[in-house]
Amino acid sequence: MKKVSTRAWAALVLAAALLLGMVALVVEYAILGDEWAVFPGNPHTYSGGNLNSGIITDRSGTVLLNAENGRTYSDDAAIRTATLHLLGDREGYIDAPLLRTYADALVGYDFFTGTYSLSGKSSTARLTISATVQTAALAALAGRAGTVGVYNYETGELLCAVSSPSYDPDQVPDIAGDTTGAYSGVYVNRFFQSVYVPGSIFKLVTAAAALETIPDALQLTFQCSGSFDVEGDTVTCSGVHGTVDLAGALAHSCNVAFGQLALQLGPEVLSDYAQRFGITSRFSVDGYETAAGHFDLTDAASVNVAWSGIGQYTDLINPCGYLRLMGVIAGGGEAAEPYLMAEVDSRKAAADYTARSESTGRLLSEAASGSLATLMRNNVVTMYGAGNFPGLTVCAKSGTAEVGGGLLPHATFAGFVQDPAYPLAFIVVVENAGAGSSVCTSIAASVLQACVQVLDSEAAQP
Repeated sequence: MKKVSTRAWAALVLAAALLLGMVALVVEYAILGDEWAVFPGNPHTYSGGNLNSGIITDRSGTVLLNAENGRTYSDDAAIRTATLHLLGDREGYIDAPLLRTYADALVGYDFFTGTYSLSGKSSTARLTISATVQTAALAALAGRAGTVGVYNYETGELLCAVSSPSYDPDQVPDIAGDTTGAYSGVYVNRFFQSVYVPGSIFKLVTAAAALETIPDALQLTFQCSGSFDVEGDTVTCSGVHGTVDLAGALAHSCNVAFGQLALQLGPEVLSDYAQRFGITSRFSVDGYETAAGHFDLTDAASVNVAWSGIGQYTDLINPCGYLRLMGVIAGGGEAAEPYLMAEVDSRKAAADYTARSESTGRLLSEAASGSLATLMRNNVVTMYGAGNFPGLTVCAKSGTAEVGGGLLPHATFAGFVQDPAYPLAFIVVVENAGAGSSVCTSIAASVLQACVQVLDSEAAQP
């Protein structure tokens, strides 16, 4: 009898332990179930490191990716190629942190039915980018390595964030076996993850610092004879510009003038503005952590301070970060922070997401930004050709960024549109392509016209 009683107690203890375990599991499931559902190791929601849930569209509703049953990309090969670096490939070689950031809403989770993919529901995410603009930008790059970015500096919406080279995820080339260099760096998102020598587009930073810290900066004059000496070293210019004021110096991209201006400002002021404008900082855009640029004049010789103010020496910028700066100048000294995700309809109100614009805060005085915008408009009118941008009041600066090693310079071009209907900032970088004004002007013009068509179409909708 005693033996039976002992066994009964043991059974009760085991039953109690089992019950407690089940209760603990249910509690843990209730608390952590949604995290388990979106855990990257969950094979039901992730494949090759990429999220396989939800339907992703562009700003107009064009389906870019349907991941409800595997990954089905757009029917259009050009769209597939142009959006690859934002959506990722099937194998996970190209990361898509945007989708992971909104995994909770895209996967969708219900305590009783599990993930939405199991319950017959679908989540839809609408991005700010335009498939039309993306494809126009990639076509304009014409297979050359580089990036094009465009965003609405009033709302923060990124209409374009293209990285080249790219490839069609439905027709994956033999990248490992390629000997032409056509796919060099293809797994890098150049818009968010790369840094570049800026060349003369960095003169906008130097000019901004001058406009805020030097009285009557617009009345300063410089004498350019093609070069000038700095303590036994030489700063060279691309031409002989004679006597120029700040407007002429920026329009002609005079290295002599901006080298002298950088020395007048000094390393502390230049470093302060580089930091203030976020040149050396990282920031997040819906899961994409931008690369930090570089600006360091610690113990720099005077000639290097001059070259740094010109946009050379060890200067580096991230395209997305510099695009934001163009928005700041256009916006009178402050702008909206860029973003990619417009909204997510998770089919469950509690998990829905709608983007809200956030401001950079004031980074430049309204007076200085207004003067700089006027100078940049003068660049377009006198140097780049306002006729290249019909119907648009474009303000811009080109750059020819020397990279050494016997390679052609990077071509750079950055600016914005001064028009309430088209509040767009842009940046174009084409690697080892030569002069920014000759290479990038047509690219920017083509992409901006595509943006205009998209925005006009949206404005015409009831």
